[in-house]
Amino acid sequence: MSLVVLVTVPPERAQELARTLVSERLAGCVNVIGGIHSIYRWEGDIAEDPETLLLIKTTGERYPDLEARIRAMHPYEVPEIIALPFDRALPEFQSWLLNATDLHQE
Repeated sequence: MSLVVLVTVPPERAQELARTLVSERLAGCVNVIGGIHSIYRWEGDIAEDPETLLLIKTTGERYPDLEARIRAMHPYEVPEIIALPFDRALPEFQSWLLNATDLHQE
């Protein structure tokens, strides 16, 4: 199974987290989408913050380690980590993603 994982982070933390996930083969690719303005409820109040959205492509096999790594690096007490499975994609992309997240590759 392949996954797209959505994670919001403070803008100054996005590049480091994205690079770490790809370099550790937890993700095949991370799109860093800036300019997000989030409005949310936190501890009874309404908060607003600038954020960056990470659009992470990974596999179901790598997801537990990906989630653990995000939690370890993320500055929020409760980070937004939403995994959306997909079963339809260009076959060549699916093959690339499996290869990119394979720990036995160089």
